[in-house]
Amino acid sequence: MEELLSTFVRSIFVDNMIFAYYLGMCSFLAVSKNVKTALGLGMAVTFILTCTLPINYMLENYVLKEGALQWLGAEFAGVNLSFLAFIIFIAIIASFTQLVEKFAPALYASLGIFLPLIAVNCAILGGSLFMQQKAFPNVGVATVYGLGSGIGWMLAIVGMAAIREKLAYSDIPKPLKGLGITFIITGLMGMAFMCFSGLKI
Repeated sequence: MEELLSTFVRSIFVDNMIFAYYLGMCSFLAVSKNVKTALGLGMAVTFILTCTLPINYMLENYVLKEGALQWLGAEFAGVNLSFLAFIIFIAIIASFTQLVEKFAPALYASLGIFLPLIAVNCAILGGSLFMQQKAFPNVGVATVYGLGSGIGWMLAIVGMAAIREKLAYSDIPKPLKGLGITFIITGLMGMAFMCFSGLKI
């Protein structure tokens, strides 16, 4: 239980996809103009990360990596399909993106082109690749990591959207309007999140 809590909190604050690794910046910058839309995209990213990480974890540990297929028999113990991991992870992510598109048409209409871009959102693929790198002990920890990473990404984009809504009524120097001030705020928020880097649970 302690490991699950630690993984959850660290994935939100310490290993935040936006502020620690700057992953998923394209949709983060494009959709963070409105809190409602940002919240919708954040929930979609959280859903896809939570669903795809345990599936990719099981594929990695029971199909792809060296010796993973030994449950089929001793003759499969030496089979190594890890070279397929990248493309299989992408296929799983794209499949779940299509599910969101099919079952949440209102969200799809409000996000337009950005929802299909979740399929190539580097934060989501990064979650699966970090799962591979961190070698989690079981599927439960991988699922919690996916949920926490999604919530962390959603927290970042909703926070940025709230700030950008207020900035619309602020007197910002002309050269900094738009993406200029957004990059500065992202950097400042990233520095603020660095306060959590020493957090241990």
